[in-house]
Amino acid sequence: MYTPVSSRAASAYRQVGIQSGVDGASPHLLIKMLFDGLIQSLNAARGAMARGDVAEKGRQIGKAVRILEEGLKGSLDPARGGDLAANLGALYDYCVSRLTQANLRGDVAAVEEVLKLVTPIAEGWGQIASAPAGRV
Repeated sequence: MYTPVSSRAASAYRQVGIQSGVDGASPHLLIKMLFDGLIQSLNAARGAMARGDVAEKGRQIGKAVRILEEGLKGSLDPARGGDLAANLGALYDYCVSRLTQANLRGDVAAVEEVLKLVTPIAEGWGQIASAPAGRV
């Protein structure tokens, strides 16, 4: 599903300005960190929209789009991930489209929709990343 080489995810994670222990992190942890950053950015965008802070809304939505495109989608391995990787890629594309609309129209409902779509995946990924070896 995801590429075994975590350098793309780590690079994308650094590029979007999320600070943490990227160096030496496992591929699973890097993806978890990307999901955490994505959800944080979406919530920050929602808050900025509620305050009418257009610049911050744009910055946070842009950050979320980069995490989706460069981090999560960029880390998918279609050859090994098959239908699951293809479906996640399509979902990430849809989320990027909705976030672009949200940014252009100031549509908080679109940001909330993306949050509802990615949160269960992030939670599931977090459970995989924290599960003891052999129990996944």
